[in-house]
Amino acid sequence: MKKILIALMLLVTVGISTACADTYAHDASVLPASAQSVLKKNFKAEVTLVKIDKDFGMVKDYEVILNNGTEIKFDSKGNWEEVEVGRDMNVPAFFLLQPMRNYINSNLKGVNVVGVDKKRRGYEVKLANDIEIEFDTAGNFVRYDD
Repeated sequence: MKKILIALMLLVTVGISTACADTYAHDASVLPASAQSVLKKNFKAEVTLVKIDKDFGMVKDYEVILNNGTEIKFDSKGNWEEVEVGRDMNVPAFFLLQPMRNYINSNLKGVNVVGVDKKRRGYEVKLANDIEIEFDTAGNFVRYDD
């Protein structure tokens, strides 16, 4: 009886760990249609790797790496959450609301935007000169971040 119980516990443990394991792919076809559309419209680079993060067998989010080093994170429905590009590149305008673009162009002209994180209360924009700026959900300037 004791051996059967141990074997059953081992089987359940292996089953749970397999269901929770992250998976990897090398093309965008595993992404939701909305994420594929964002990639197709905003990036010329090819998808190198897609990491599918799972919790208890359910997709939590997707992390995409392009062949130019760009990293994009999508939620389980394919909505973008974060974008990071190389220091010599600019995040595509699609990821910045118009007021954010206006503020950056007026106050930090010529500095590349290398990252955008969509947060609950707004956006955090990372610039190539290591300055981080917070904007509200409407794209209005809030403050510089340390």
